[in-house]
Amino acid sequence: MKTIDNYNFKGKKALIRVDFNVPLNDRYEITDTTRIDAALPTIRKILNEGGAVILMSHLGRPKSGPEEKFSLKHLTTYLSEKLGRKVKFAIDCIGEPATSKADSLKEGDVLLLENLRFHDEEKKGDEAFASELSKLGDVYVNDAFGTAHRAHASTAVIAKFFPKDKIFGYIMGNEIENINKVLEDVKRPFTAILGGAKVSGKIEIIRNLLDKVDNLIIGGGMMFTFIKAKGGQVGNSLVEEDLLDIARKTMIKARDMGVNLLIPVDTLAADSFNNDADRKTVPASEVPDGWMGLDIGPETVRMYDEMISKSKTLLWNGPMGVFEFGNFEEGTKCIAEAVAKATKNGAFSLIGGGDSVAAINKYNLADQVSYVSTGGGAMLEYIEGKELPGVKAIVG
Repeated sequence: MKTIDNYNFKGKKALIRVDFNVPLNDRYEITDTTRIDAALPTIRKILNEGGAVILMSHLGRPKSGPEEKFSLKHLTTYLSEKLGRKVKFAIDCIGEPATSKADSLKEGDVLLLENLRFHDEEKKGDEAFASELSKLGDVYVNDAFGTAHRAHASTAVIAKFFPKDKIFGYIMGNEIENINKVLEDVKRPFTAILGGAKVSGKIEIIRNLLDKVDNLIIGGGMMFTFIKAKGGQVGNSLVEEDLLDIARKTMIKARDMGVNLLIPVDTLAADSFNNDADRKTVPASEVPDGWMGLDIGPETVRMYDEMISKSKTLLWNGPMGVFEFGNFEEGTKCIAEAVAKATKNGAFSLIGGGDSVAAINKYNLADQVSYVSTGGGAMLEYIEGKELPGVKAIVG
């Protein structure tokens, strides 16, 4: 398999699947450029070698055809600025608007195609649609790790039309290399920190991590399913009643495997789901009726901080509380700072999942951890041991 570093792009049109699924405000301005910025090294490498670039991506979840708020044209100004050249735009990703623009590209040109998901065929993995896309370029570069777990036309099916000219971009290569560091080449102790609202979204990753980690830290809304499974009183806190038995079995399995499963001992509770609600710190297993836990408490923060500081490998996915609310962000902020401090002291830290990445960025710590994954869902599925269609399409 050719890599981006040993492929000659001179005179070639590189069709790059990027992940430009970025948030826009109501004025169509990009509010977080992380995903675009991550793709720039791949784009620049090809341009600097005398290639032309055709970028394709999805944005949002359009329901039925084109929608102004999901148009990729809103990204051209920022892209042009970052690349130091005018980025051309095609008002469709296939058909005459795309082919005529692609045919006219010269060395060093950049073309951005309209949203792939304006066509239902993209998500369906339609082969004819993939074939149409493939005709635009000479070489296919997949640099969209965030969509690698989807068997869509532009992420998996299209590769078959480039039997000798399909490669990973820098993001894809770096993602796989860094995730493998927590799966294969692990320095111990290895601690996984899992948060977020629900256990249901994390069951498979918990199961897959139990035979890999030394310590498993639980936080976020999902902690209350574990606490109730242990017989605790959780008030109005978020609980998945149908997963109580699975939570019990998970705790037993962790004990039998010698894994330290850490569950919060205290919580910052509120009398309503509101930043301005009345709040108080209570034992995590004694949340009063009518109250709900919205963050981990100070004693839990101290316990978790101590465990993180002793770790040599760290995986963090999911916030510790409702960190979007300023009054309930302390737990998440403290964990982010603890991970950054451990990294400074020599630990390898992998951050993944939308909310974890948002937290790391919110507290300006992205450059103080080892690697921030651009693909939450794809990262989790890869760690769960699932085969990613976007990866398989390139490596076979």
